[in-house]
Amino acid sequence: MLRPAFALLTPLLVCWLTCSVVAEDPAAAARRHMVEEAVIANGVSDQRVIQAMMDTPRHEFVAYKYRSQAYYDMALPIGGQQTISSPFIVAYMTESLEPQPEDKVLEIGTGSGFQAAVLSPLVKDVYSIEIVPELGRSASRTLRRLGYNNVHTKIGDGYQGWAEHAPFDKIIVTCSPEKPPQPLIDQLREGGRMVIPVGERYQQVLYLFTKKDGKLVSEALRPTLFVPMTGKAEDNREVKPDPLHPHAANGDFEADLQEHGQMAGWYYQRLFELVEADDAPQGKRYVRFQNSDLGRTSMALQGFGVDGEKVHKLRITAWVKTKDIGLGPDRREAPMIAVTFYDAARRDVGRGVVGPFLADSDWKQIDETVRVPPAAREALLRIGLFGSTGEACFDDVKMTPLTD
Repeated sequence: MLRPAFALLTPLLVCWLTCSVVAEDPAAAARRHMVEEAVIANGVSDQRVIQAMMDTPRHEFVAYKYRSQAYYDMALPIGGQQTISSPFIVAYMTESLEPQPEDKVLEIGTGSGFQAAVLSPLVKDVYSIEIVPELGRSASRTLRRLGYNNVHTKIGDGYQGWAEHAPFDKIIVTCSPEKPPQPLIDQLREGGRMVIPVGERYQQVLYLFTKKDGKLVSEALRPTLFVPMTGKAEDNREVKPDPLHPHAANGDFEADLQEHGQMAGWYYQRLFELVEADDAPQGKRYVRFQNSDLGRTSMALQGFGVDGEKVHKLRITAWVKTKDIGLGPDRREAPMIAVTFYDAARRDVGRGVVGPFLADSDWKQIDETVRVPPAAREALLRIGLFGSTGEACFDDVKMTPLTD
């Protein structure tokens, strides 16, 4: 996980109070660190997008109690069972749109307003729709207060689009339908681009669609995980998660790399290599994470549903191999398997850890259990080095639900 850049604020504020010269605004320093470590280091290169990320005060779009985490590369709760997207995914989706100064952009899922704020200096107008009334009102107030005057918001069903302002040059969807809604296809101009996560609840792929001859031409970008727009959208899914039988998708890493160079079943993949070798404990492939820069994220993760009232523990098994592990001051940044649990409102309700794996070791099999909090309704499974250095390999990662 990205180190807490926002923690830099305390010493910087002390300097501001005691020094006659202020070197840099503390929030700007935290943003700079976030952009360097989470955006640029992970491949975003559009200088206009990078500058917009540098300039947009993400802490203004989260609740006060989460402001100390605003410049982590992570999603944060914003109410209404929604989250503010991580800085990397906002930058990545924005870059994928190829925003131009004269563009008219439609955003589906205003949320906190952060994505619209990032787009604001890059395009002519942003039209943003939020279905959760309290979020829509709050985002509108924040955007007006901060002077994003070319962002136009309304409360409504974003999957119906905003017909009176169509056609749109670009459409960005920050919630996950199973397929692109037809009204959005109709309202995208010929040659326009749409970035949207589609797929099952916990197994989605971020797609770039380009409209050609009235139809969408798709390009898969990377695995991702977004929340559905509303409970109704979740209820109407054809393929629903099974919270009584959580499991690790592609935990044996035997699936071929997808066309976008990412592992199937996993997302937020950083500094990894899919290895095909005779010494794989199971099958012919395993995943290897390597990192030489202390604090840089090297990991992969996936989401799953779990009912903590019925599933009391998860049995975690895996094969693990480690080499030359180096640790920093944050001991949470170490090779491990971690499960973070969330309640129905997507609030963090606990964490289970298998590891850390610190000593040099050839392949060894891990078999441990982690407790599932009763309030848990979904979770994230993470594997990797996190912020440590060295090499960590994983194979045959499995989860088995235990009811007693």
